[in-house]
Amino acid sequence: MITALKVVLGLVAVGLVVSIIMQSGRAAGLGAIAGGAETIFGRKKNMDTFFGRLTIGLGIGFMVLSLLLAVLN
Repeated sequence: MITALKVVLGLVAVGLVVSIIMQSGRAAGLGAIAGGAETIFGRKKNMDTFFGRLTIGLGIGFMVLSLLLAVLN
């Protein structure tokens, strides 16, 4: 069970990093992959909203899984 939780935690961590990189940030237009992501996800506002919510969800999941693994060990 602990091994499965570690694998899920690793996947959540990778997803969190990707979702942070895909956001445009404060200096609009300087996002790492903004051009390609904008054509896939539509307008910039929708894309920022999507990745913002995804980042929050993955961050909460990362914290919960980390605490759960700490308690189980």
